[in-house]
Amino acid sequence: MRPHVVAQLAVSLDGVTSGFDVDLARFYALASLWQEDVTLIDAGTILAQENAVLAAPRRGPRAEGPLLAVVDERARVRSWDSLRELGYWSGVLALYAEQTPERPPDATTRELITGYDQVDLVEVLDALGRRGVQTVRVDAHAVLRTCLSLDLVDELALLVHPVLIGGEPWHDIHRLNLQHAGTEVFKDGVIWIRYCVS
Repeated sequence: MRPHVVAQLAVSLDGVTSGFDVDLARFYALASLWQEDVTLIDAGTILAQENAVLAAPRRGPRAEGPLLAVVDERARVRSWDSLRELGYWSGVLALYAEQTPERPPDATTRELITGYDQVDLVEVLDALGRRGVQTVRVDAHAVLRTCLSLDLVDELALLVHPVLIGGEPWHDIHRLNLQHAGTEVFKDGVIWIRYCVS
């Protein structure tokens, strides 16, 4: 059975995902409420933080933490050992396509290969479900767009910040059928709105 897929996104009032400060401690505290088995992210997000990942203390895998699964069609991520040792995740899983460039012969990262030139997220979720995964949390804008376009997201939470940025919104909301599941307002005006996606 396919896992339950949840996504949380920090956005401005006009639906933009960058250009404003986000309280990351609050963001991840709220995200932890889902107690995901797998955190799904894309290579671009990892690469944008690679220097910080490489410089961070290595605490070792967290046995009770989720598995980090990274969509990496072009095999660009090289910091697998550092990611594994950060102390957030129980392990890492590289999600590759059949046409992904060959990895170094001494690579020790677990792999899941689906799709021809792009990772097939439907197959990924089916495979994770067969392995007993119950909840996947999407933690990257690019992967979220793909999951939404494939109707793979079951739950969506928006952490709406009281700023107007201008720019491209994260998604065409009119194409989503959302059912309100809860709202929480914080003292600084940030609103956490949760929806079921049907």
